[in-house]
Amino acid sequence: MVNDRELPLTEHLAELRQRLIKSLAAVVVMSAASYAVIEPIFTFVSRPLIEVMPPGQTLIFSSYPEAFFTYIKLAITAGIFLASPVVIYQALAFVSPGLYEHERRYLYPFVLLGSVLFVGGGLFGYFVAFPAAFKFLASYQRSGLLLLPNVSEYFSLTVRLLLGFGAAFEVPLAMVFLGLVGVVDARFLRANRKYALLAIFVLAAVLTPTPDVVNQLVMAVPLLLLYELSILLVWFTGGRKRARGEP
Repeated sequence: MVNDRELPLTEHLAELRQRLIKSLAAVVVMSAASYAVIEPIFTFVSRPLIEVMPPGQTLIFSSYPEAFFTYIKLAITAGIFLASPVVIYQALAFVSPGLYEHERRYLYPFVLLGSVLFVGGGLFGYFVAFPAAFKFLASYQRSGLLLLPNVSEYFSLTVRLLLGFGAAFEVPLAMVFLGLVGVVDARFLRANRKYALLAIFVLAAVLTPTPDVVNQLVMAVPLLLLYELSILLVWFTGGRKRARGEP
């Protein structure tokens, strides 16, 4: 049996609401904590752009509330990363009743794996993709064309990329879960590798803020490696077919 007792829809919705509230509370607490140290966070996140700007230039803001709301957005983003273990746990705990008993033992390893991948994706974007992308974009500054980056525009792009990289790096976790519920298996993933390759390059083109091929490869190559890791993990965990003893 997948679950000893079938719960009515109202109980599922009530549980979902409770888990969403817990996840939101964790994000709010971590966001508040992040806002308390927002200046170091601001300095850290703005560094990839500052390092490629000419000496003496800095970020600007053109309206009174712009910097304040940028700080709020940045604090929430940091809060999401810090609260990711709680959010991932609540999501997996909600769907775990649909798994067999021996499959539920993967819950805490999944939480650890998902948290590491999410934070690792953000760090990869910051340390690898951002320097290359912003160096390329700043290279268009020349005589008669001055770079004056707006703080809200820069951080809107940065936040989108950090969260995008974090979400993209969750591919192995998503594939393993789909394997456990019987949607995919290692053979299916290997057979559809060419379609995954196409999807990965489309995703890389969307996430990468520059149109050059080199920067898109910087994003695509790790995703290809993560897809191969997904195949290995799906094979290792066995998937629903092995759990049922099917060939």
